[in-house]
Formats: sequence, C-alpha cells, structure tokens
Amino acid sequence: MAGMMVVFDFDRTVIDDDSDRWVVVEMGLAPLFNQLRSTLPWNSLMERMMKELHSKGKTVEDIAECLKRVPLHPRVIAAIKSAHSLGCNLKVLSDANQFFIETILKHYGVYGCFSEVITNPTLVDGEGRLRIFPYHDSASSPHSCNLCPPNLCKGLEIERIRACSSDNGEKRFIYLGDGSGDICPSLKLGEGDNVMPRKNFPLWDRIRSNPMLFKAEIHEWSDAEELEKILIQLIHETSTERQQQGS
Repeated sequence: MAGMMVVFDFDRTVIDDDSDRWVVVEMGLAPLFNQLRSTLPWNSLMERMMKELHSKGKTVEDIAECLKRVPLHPRVIAAIKSAHSLGCNLKVLSDANQFFIETILKHYGVYGCFSEVITNPTLVDGEGRLRIFPYHDSASSPHSCNLCPPNLCKGLEIERIRACSSDNGEKRFIYLGDGSGDICPSLKLGEGDNVMPRKNFPLWDRIRSNPMLFKAEIHEWSDAEELEKILIQLIHETSTERQQQGS
C-alpha cells in the first residue's frame, strides 16, 4: 500500500542465522576469527577474513556458493512477496554487507522486492578478492551515535529514509529487527509507526527494560510464521486506517 515503508534488518531477522557467522564457520575460518575477535572491529575483522579466504585460493564464486546454502524460511519469503505485492516500499538496513545480502536475496528470488539495500559496501578488486568497507568511514564521515558501531548508525539512515519518503507520501514505518544495532533506529520511530522486535533478542530486551523510551507500537515475534502473520496484519490494519481517514 502507498504510504507504508517496511524496513528489515537482515541477520537473524530476514535469515534465521548470521551471514558473517555462516561464512566464517562453513569456510573454515572459525579458529582465526576467534583468535582475532578481540583485536579488530567487526567490520574490519570480516574484511580480514575475506583476505584470508583469498590467500587460500577461495574465489568470490566459492563465497557465493557458500551463501546460497544459507536457509531462508519459506514464510519469510512469503511475507516479503506479500508486502511487496500490497504496494509497500521495502528496504534492508543491515550491518552485514552488500555482497552477502544481495547473493542470498537473489538466490531466493526476492531481491527485486526491495527498493534499497543499505549496508556496508563491497567490491571485487583487481586480484579477485572480495573487499568489505564500512558504510560510515570513521575518518572522513564519522557519526556521533553512542548506540551504534562506528561503521553504521542505523538511526541516521532511518532519519534519511523518512526525509526522502515523506515526499512520496510514505509516512508510516514498520521496522523489523533483533539486535543491539536495531535499538537506535527503533528509537527514531514515532507515533503511528510499528517496531517488530524478535523475542528474546537484544532489541526486545531493551524495549522490555524501558518501553516508555519507544514511541512506536511494539509487536514482538519469535519465528518466521509469527513474522509473516504480524507483518501482513499490520499492513492491512494500517491500510484500513488510512482509508477510513481518507488519506
């Protein structure tokens, strides 16, 4: 429906796993990853992991094939397709990276449902190595948010999306997320918006500890079936409300 923006986190929201963890474990990087975990920021650590894969002769195609094995629940696929067919504007806002997310979404045939994927950018360099870069360069364009990691403030992106979407009449937001990085964007939502925190994950814990900080309506979910049911119900309820208001 026109007027509805649906923003998805990716890891443990769209997919039930973590795409970084999946590649690290499936491609045999866990020992080195665990050794370096306390020495590097997460984004820099994943860039280091891609360097290690390249040094071992693993290609970008090998990484893609690994990512295509990440499970994506059929009910989440159905929810994405239904929300898109109902006319919602769908976006991904994630601290994973462009290559991982796009590979998985394209593999399951839902990449075209999203108008934008906002995440850490990637490229394949001249040597065929996958490079991962921070969305916010802490040196040239740092953000001042103390809730978010230095490479990506999701709250700033929600503000940017809202500023752009208001011109298109997209005034209502639904945000789906699970982790601590989803706290900041959830705090940026206002009355009339909805936030869908995954139950028993950090965002849900924060909301439960101080619900008055959050202006959006809270709709918790636990699994793919609940995600689909609640999301589509919210879209229909908002559509009905807007029709009654004549907007």
